[in-house]
Amino acid sequence: MTTPAVPVAKQGGSPETRDAPPERFRDEDLTRDAFLGGRVILRQPRVGYRAATDPVLLAAACAATHGQRVLDLGCGAGAAALCLAARVDGLEIHGLELQPRYAALARSNAAHAGVALTVHEGDVARPPAALRARMFDHVVANPPFFPAHGACAPDAGRDAARREGAAALATWIDCGLRRLRQGGWITLIHRAERLPEMLGALAGRAGDVALLPIQARAGREAGRVLLRARKDSRAPFRLLAPLVMHVGPAHLKDGDDFAPEALAVLRDGAALRL
Repeated sequence: MTTPAVPVAKQGGSPETRDAPPERFRDEDLTRDAFLGGRVILRQPRVGYRAATDPVLLAAACAATHGQRVLDLGCGAGAAALCLAARVDGLEIHGLELQPRYAALARSNAAHAGVALTVHEGDVARPPAALRARMFDHVVANPPFFPAHGACAPDAGRDAARREGAAALATWIDCGLRRLRQGGWITLIHRAERLPEMLGALAGRAGDVALLPIQARAGREAGRVLLRARKDSRAPFRLLAPLVMHVGPAHLKDGDDFAPEALAVLRDGAALRL
C-alpha cells in the first residue's frame, strides 16, 4: 500500500510533499542512550528529534515530591519524565505529545524502565478531553525553540519538535497554567531571547518567578534559561546566579568538560534548587 504524502513547508514558505512517517519507529532505527549515569536508558531515533541536556535540566528543576501529579508537555520520547521519575519516586506522571510515533516510543521507554507514564496524544492548543479532566501539581515543558516561519529541518519529526506550529510559546504556557491546580508550579526551559514572551504569558496569572540563566561557559551570555513560576502567586521575582555548564574558556580535549554542579545534575541526578 502506498504511504500517503503530507505537505511540508519549504524554507521559502511554499509546500512540498514528504512521505508520511510510519506509526512506529523500527527497532533498527533507534539508539539506546544512557542518561543520569545509566540510571535512565532512552531509546530514541537515530534520525529525528534527539534529547540532550535540556530535558535533564528541566527534570532537575521540577520540585515535585512523592505522591504529586506531574504533566510533561511535549514529552517526546520521555526523557524529562523518566529522569524525574528516577529522582523522585511515587509520582503520577502524564505526558502530552503531538507526534504519535514519539508518543508510542515514550510509552515503550517508560514500560522498559518500569515507570507508570500515561502519554496523551494531542496538541497543546487543543488538549484531549482525558487530559483536560485532570489537574496537576507541576507542569514541565521544553517548548519548540524556533518560530513557525523558520527554516525546516530535513527530518519531519525533528522539525515538529524544534519549530513552532500553530501553537506559539504563549499557547504552551497557557495550556500549562490551565492544567495546574491553584498554587501549582510550571517549569520551563527555553532560549534566553524568548524570556520576554515567557514573562508576558505569565503576567497576572503566576508569580514567585525564579529565573536560572544557563551559560555554556563562564563569561559568555546565557543561551538558555530555566524558569519556574507558581500559579496565582504574587510573590516577587528572583534572578538566580547562573548555572555554568562547562569549565574553562573553550573545549580543549576529547571527552566532556562539565562543571561540577552541571555534572551532579547530568550524571548523578541531583536536583536544581530554584
